[in-house]
Amino acid sequence: MQKTVLSRQQLIALVVLTLMWGVNWPMMKLSLQQLQPLHFRTLTMGLGMLCLAIYFKSRSVRLMPQNRQDWITIGVLAVPNMLGWHGLSIFGLQQLPSGRAAILGFTMPVWTVLIGVLFYRQQLTLRLGVAVGAVLLAIGLLLSNELERLAGSPAGILWMQGAAFAWALGTIWMRRAQTTLSNEALIVWLLGFGTICMAILAWLFEAPQSYDFSVPVWISLAYGVLINYGAAQVLWFGLARALPPSTSAMSIMMIPLIGILSAALIVGEWPQWQDIVAAACVMLAIAAVLLKRAD
Repeated sequence: MQKTVLSRQQLIALVVLTLMWGVNWPMMKLSLQQLQPLHFRTLTMGLGMLCLAIYFKSRSVRLMPQNRQDWITIGVLAVPNMLGWHGLSIFGLQQLPSGRAAILGFTMPVWTVLIGVLFYRQQLTLRLGVAVGAVLLAIGLLLSNELERLAGSPAGILWMQGAAFAWALGTIWMRRAQTTLSNEALIVWLLGFGTICMAILAWLFEAPQSYDFSVPVWISLAYGVLINYGAAQVLWFGLARALPPSTSAMSIMMIPLIGILSAALIVGEWPQWQDIVAAACVMLAIAAVLLKRAD
């Protein structure tokens, strides 16, 4: 089989995307110092959606759904992808160090394969067994460390695993979805649906939000809107079309490690040995389920 050779531009884009998504975890943690979780998601998701809509429209991407089935698909996919992943993960991040939350969040590829085996009759392989074992070891390490700490938040681990499960389920549903929308249009509408739901939940369950933020928090919010929900999405769509899944998986594998390292610089969260070992376990698990043997 012919090996895929990345161009210099693709390689740079892949590295930049990995850095963007890895650094996003401590940047979100920085925002949560002065923002409530649901208000944070409403603000960044809503403004990010507007930025993407303007950009894709300028590229002549058709954004409007064409029929009733498109609207149903948007509503169904938004539940796990927006409310599940984006909603649950922000509560997990609130209770955990950002690097640790990133590690737990990126167990999602393993959950994707495991759901496929349990509910969609996919084959159970040795690779999946290794991946599940590695993920359980990572979760066990972090859970034991959280329970040992006086101010530990083991509930944060449950939030993050719920988010990872929701992302995995949403990924499977998205692959099976029947829609006339392009991926670009679909993400815009999913973000719009998520913004409305987050705003309603924030109004119901959180106190009125003050917007007298410090400069670092304003910077972190700009990062969330322009980078995480903006530039990173544009880069991802471009790479997803050009690169095979195995190459894209290499990017996903490095995100938890970058999250750990950047958290020390951005929010002063220094990793413990459990974090490093857990990150290695998750990287092994992602490799086991996503990287195929070369023929």
